[in-house]
Amino acid sequence: MTQSNSSTFIKQVKKSMVLATAALAVSVGNVDASPTLHKTIKVDKQTIFYREAGDKSDPTIVLLHGFPTSSHMYRNLIPKLADNYHVIAPDYPGFGNSSMPSVNEFEYSFDNLAKITEHFLNQVGVDKFTMYVMDYGAPIGFRIAQAHPEKIEGLIIQNGNAYDEGLRDFWQPIKQFWADKSDANKQALAEALLTIDATKWQYTNGTRNSEAISPDNWIMDQALLDRSGNKEIQLELFYSYGTNPAHYPVWQKYFRTYQPPTLLVWGKGDYIFPEEGAHPYKRDLKNIDFNILDTGHFALEEDLDVISSKILSFMQERVHSKGK
Repeated sequence: MTQSNSSTFIKQVKKSMVLATAALAVSVGNVDASPTLHKTIKVDKQTIFYREAGDKSDPTIVLLHGFPTSSHMYRNLIPKLADNYHVIAPDYPGFGNSSMPSVNEFEYSFDNLAKITEHFLNQVGVDKFTMYVMDYGAPIGFRIAQAHPEKIEGLIIQNGNAYDEGLRDFWQPIKQFWADKSDANKQALAEALLTIDATKWQYTNGTRNSEAISPDNWIMDQALLDRSGNKEIQLELFYSYGTNPAHYPVWQKYFRTYQPPTLLVWGKGDYIFPEEGAHPYKRDLKNIDFNILDTGHFALEEDLDVISSKILSFMQERVHSKGK
């Protein structure tokens, strides 16, 4: 090969490599086209942190997190949905990267968390949406849905309770606290539920393979729980959770009356919200895609691909189908 031909060949190879790199960037997905943004906004004098991705002109999915985590629990789900949907996930006050006023400065109740979440959605311009609720996200989200059924296009329920059948053995010490908000009961719950071992247990108990769950989850959550004043916040919410069962008949009536399209994905190994709490949804919701998964409380950690695939199918076939 002459020097001239060699130079031409090298140029052709370099050009092919550039084109191949560009093609690969397109083929692996639109990660850069729809990045997850990390934002804050003032709501009712509180700084609310939220993750947002996708085109705002697309249908919206609101992701409401559980205890003791934050919108961090949705970090891997958001990119799976954002090519097709506008996705938004806030942190409640006292959680994640949002404000953490003391219990003397802010009312830590599920009524108030629902109110501030509703005001947050109003301020960011989310009017109609499908709502993913998990753990604490269920009593917060169901309050919003019951008050504003016209805003709810669909429900995605993952280990979030709305029936008495779902409050079993795990809840006995917490029910004692509801009946008697004594220092002794407070201390017992703090020692049982607010330690690193308890936080790790929430992520690993009931999973198929605990070694598949990243320790980053419970290390980060525990660091936030260990902030000065945060244990008092969590104890106030444990106590406020006692207000939720009285709302169950109201939420169940909402299900029966408005029949929102619903996807249920439930980790059957969850000791906190066991499978017994999942089946009653079928009594009240007729348009329900019902799925029991072989995993634990934080089902997304082990079954992200299964759940994200089911969400995309559900949204296309039941929420925004052409026939609707």
